[in-house]
Amino acid sequence: MIRAGRRRTVSRRRAARMLLAGGLLLTVLTAGCGVRPSDVITGRAAVSGPSAGPGFYLISHGELTLVLRATKPSPGPSLPAATLALLAAGPTPSERSAGLSSEVPPDVAPATVTPSVDEPGITVTMSGAVLPLSTVAANQIICTVVFAVSGQGSAPVTLVGPDGTRPPWPCPLG
Repeated sequence: MIRAGRRRTVSRRRAARMLLAGGLLLTVLTAGCGVRPSDVITGRAAVSGPSAGPGFYLISHGELTLVLRATKPSPGPSLPAATLALLAAGPTPSERSAGLSSEVPPDVAPATVTPSVDEPGITVTMSGAVLPLSTVAANQIICTVVFAVSGQGSAPVTLVGPDGTRPPWPCPLG
């Protein structure tokens, strides 16, 4: 009788060891499931500070980045034009030190922002030339206006200046 009880104990131990070895083998095999190692991927700095205030787009690591600035009471119905004036003023020293930049020239402000009544679209009439603007500068203005008017979406924006008109273009981030 002692032998039968001992055999069960030995076979249970053997089964437990085999189960443990199988689990360990499975863990080792699935640890390398096809994901290749890569260099460290850095992201942009998180938006910090209050979430209320005008939002406009600056450049960070070559990409458009939404920047929110806290301001005194809301500029009222001229919010899109006031936001464009902030964009034209460029990044603050602290934004510059955080790696933010802008290609928007200061002479685009003052500007008038007019949403279309009949069809989706926004017209921005600027005091500075619009035809020589780089694509990045135009996108900064377009995305800033769309964000200021609706907070989202991709309504096409027409840029008008003393030198001509750029065709309607949506924010590429919309």
